[in-house]
Amino acid sequence: MQTSKTILFILLQFCLLIAACNNNSGNSRQAEATQTDDKPLVADSVKPSPRQLAYQRMEMIGFAHFTVNTFTDKEWGEGTESPAIFNPTAFDAKQWVQACKDAGIKQLILTAKHHDGFCLWPSKLTEHSVKNSPWKNGKGDVVKEVSDACQEAGLKFGVYLSPWDRHEPKYGTAAYNDFYKGQLRELLTNYGEISEVWLDGAKGENAKDMTYDFLGYWKIVRELQPNAVLFSDEGPDVHWIGNEKGFAGETKWSKMDTSQVSIGTSNTAYLNSGDPNGSSWVVGECDVSIRPGWFYHPKEDDKVKSVEQLLDIYYKSVGRNGVLLLNIPPDRRGLFHENDVARLKEFKNVLDETFKTNLAANKSVKASNTRSADYPSYNLTDSKLDSYWATDDSASKATLTLDLGAPTTFDRILLGEGIEFGQRVNGFTIEAIVDGLWTPLAAGTTIGYKRLLRFDPVTVSQIRLTVSTAGKPIVLSEFGVYKASSGESAKQ
Repeated sequence: MQTSKTILFILLQFCLLIAACNNNSGNSRQAEATQTDDKPLVADSVKPSPRQLAYQRMEMIGFAHFTVNTFTDKEWGEGTESPAIFNPTAFDAKQWVQACKDAGIKQLILTAKHHDGFCLWPSKLTEHSVKNSPWKNGKGDVVKEVSDACQEAGLKFGVYLSPWDRHEPKYGTAAYNDFYKGQLRELLTNYGEISEVWLDGAKGENAKDMTYDFLGYWKIVRELQPNAVLFSDEGPDVHWIGNEKGFAGETKWSKMDTSQVSIGTSNTAYLNSGDPNGSSWVVGECDVSIRPGWFYHPKEDDKVKSVEQLLDIYYKSVGRNGVLLLNIPPDRRGLFHENDVARLKEFKNVLDETFKTNLAANKSVKASNTRSADYPSYNLTDSKLDSYWATDDSASKATLTLDLGAPTTFDRILLGEGIEFGQRVNGFTIEAIVDGLWTPLAAGTTIGYKRLLRFDPVTVSQIRLTVSTAGKPIVLSEFGVYKASSGESAKQ
């Protein structure tokens, strides 16, 4: 009996030794400083809906401004243009969509109707549409062709239906809201899945008293396309970023108080930064055109934004917790111009080269605080958006030390919050050990879904992220390290 007890004791000690060895092995599985809080991680009351989260993860979407303006060389049509001028000679929606897909764009929004009131589908509610144009002998339907091309290529499809209509006689009266709702129903019932409905608050000078029934418009969208996100200055799902440069604020909260904004007359600074105390989650959409104008103008063929400009926009939109909405205007042939397509490819090639290799992938991260074994720090370098490191409920500050294993040259840092639980970080710094000392590389306020930081190249093996101000608990999903393509400026 005594011999059996001795053998059991030896076996137990051996098992404990093996377990201890396993717990201390593996660079990417380093023990956490603390593992104190086994309570479930609770999301904030203000957080993204599933459709908002899916929308944010697209990161880049496209816009196609196309109407009679394309043929009159104007930005805003008068509403008096004859449908006879709309006659693209080589229209090819598949060419548009392929160019977008090749550029990494995940959704394309079409101006189904701009302020001129001309409809790119054969609306039964007006004669001012493609059905009275010479294009395809009046049998054409731009909305259908673009929708079908998107579906075939795996892109999502959205529509912009301008509330302002300079052609429709009912505009400026209460009856116009019913007219608009009828057109909205046509678009939302005849063209498959619509992923975004884009509305602005522009009004004509002679109809300032026109009151748009936005709540009624939104109700129809929710009824007919429940998965679509709704865009306006105040959302409810996606909001205008406050400028047409494509830039989100250095500080960008996805939270806002919608009572602080009014569609068409909003506080642009508020839209640009959001609100840490906001009671609604509304994603920031950063709109910009690849050309100076929103519609095609031949004189702008040599004014397509440079790769450097597009990269700067990317870092200040997607890299600041926003979604980039990039407009590519079809020309009079009904094609994306060769210059625009070439620039999109160049832009995508540089982005791919920069972000193809995460130098931090599966590297060791030591945390000053870890909630529990369910939220370890190695989740930050596992290349999975749905895994998280989190602190316990008492922590509003924390440090994460990333060990690259050997001196490594880099000049880009990617950070991501677990926004499924809300947005909480409002102060952080990035440092690296240079010549034996922790040396600042970058700093910021908000992180949100994605924060990209640029700085001059450094060659180090240790990087430290310090979250200095945050709501409790802190939840992060990514900590990435990259070396910019030779096609990028090191720092802007």
